[in-house]
Amino acid sequence: MTRHSLTERAALADLLLDVGPDAPTLCEGWTARDLAAHLVVRDRAPIASLGSFLKPLHGYGERTRLRTAALPYPELIARLRTAPWWSPTGNVVADPGANTGEFFIHHEDVRRGVPGWQPRTLDPDLDAKLWGNARLFGRLTLRRFPAALTMVAPGHGEFTGGAGGEPVRLIGAPGELVLFISGRQRAARVQIDGPPALAGRLRTTGLKL
Repeated sequence: MTRHSLTERAALADLLLDVGPDAPTLCEGWTARDLAAHLVVRDRAPIASLGSFLKPLHGYGERTRLRTAALPYPELIARLRTAPWWSPTGNVVADPGANTGEFFIHHEDVRRGVPGWQPRTLDPDLDAKLWGNARLFGRLTLRRFPAALTMVAPGHGEFTGGAGGEPVRLIGAPGELVLFISGRQRAARVQIDGPPALAGRLRTTGLKL
C-alpha cells in the first residue's frame, strides 16, 4: 500500500528545489525556504515546533525556524526529504496519520503560490485519506462557525459541524476541502450553498488548524 505521506514529502522536496528558495507560497509572508524550514523543525525539533500552537514557546520556535532557514538551501531540502527515526511525527508508526494531510497541504501551498496552477488528479486512496483529514480538521476549525455546516465530498460522504443555525453546504473534492478548512479558502476550488452573507463569511473567516 502506498504511503502517501512519503510520496507527498518527496514531491514537495522536488518542487521546492525546482522553484527555488524565494518562491512565494500560500502561507502569508513565507517563501519556499521559510516553509521548508518549518517542516524541518517539525520533524527534528519537536519542542520548538510547539511554538506554532503554544504562545510561551512561540519566540523559541521562531528563532529555531530562522536558524534552520539559514542553512544552505540544498542542505535544508535534503533534511526535509527524510525525517529521523526518532521524530515524533516522522517515525514509521506516526508518519501516515501525522503527515499525509500536512505534506499534501504544504505541497499545494507551493504549487498554488504562483498563478497558472491547476488541481492535480489524485490517487483514489489519497482522496480517501484526505477525506478522513477533512472530517478531523472540520471538527477543529468549524466548530464555532455560526451555521449548521455540512461538508460534502461527492463519492465519499458528508460531515456536519458548525455551531448551528442556518444550513450551509460546503462541497468539493477531499483535497480541496482540506485546503479550504485549513485556511486556504482563496485557493481551494469548492462550492458553497447557503445564505450569501454566511457564504461570504466562510470564505474570509480565519480558519486555522
